[in-house]
Amino acid sequence: MAKPKTRAERLFSAAVLRRSFELQEPQYQAGFKFVYEGVLRDLDLTDDEVATFLDGHRPEVEAAIGRKDRG
Repeated sequence: MAKPKTRAERLFSAAVLRRSFELQEPQYQAGFKFVYEGVLRDLDLTDDEVATFLDGHRPEVEAAIGRKDRG
């Protein structure tokens, strides 16, 4: 059985998903909202928690999606 993810791991995963979708074209926003809300529910997180995490870990998140931090 897989080891449960830590809170930091769950936040990082959700932040990567959120940032990935932020970089997509606007026509994908409705689909993103549906998927993202389900991920938040499954990971027992809120969007505010993910946004706060992203603010403090943007370089790591950007690196995970293959982008250099652009400030």
